[in-house]
Amino acid sequence: MKSDLTPVEKQLRGYRLATAEIIYRLPDHPKILQSFVWQHLDIAPDYPELMRFLSFWNKEIEGPIYEVKVGRKSILGPNEIARADHLLTLH
Repeated sequence: MKSDLTPVEKQLRGYRLATAEIIYRLPDHPKILQSFVWQHLDIAPDYPELMRFLSFWNKEIEGPIYEVKVGRKSILGPNEIARADHLLTLH
């Protein structure tokens, strides 16, 4: 897909907000785990943007990856309507 699409165009083509928690080992203290959160518009289930980032990580960053957890959420969608049971006015 074209990479010069706007965020709205990407969402209309199936991209969703992907959030990945990358757990990695500290290079100087391999028994200690550190967490890094990455967010980007991406396409499930292949996640090409995330795969590109993880490839970059493996080549350029010293901390070896221990685990990656991925979640996704549609940003565009119908509005959510909630009914209010009470209305309070404060002066």
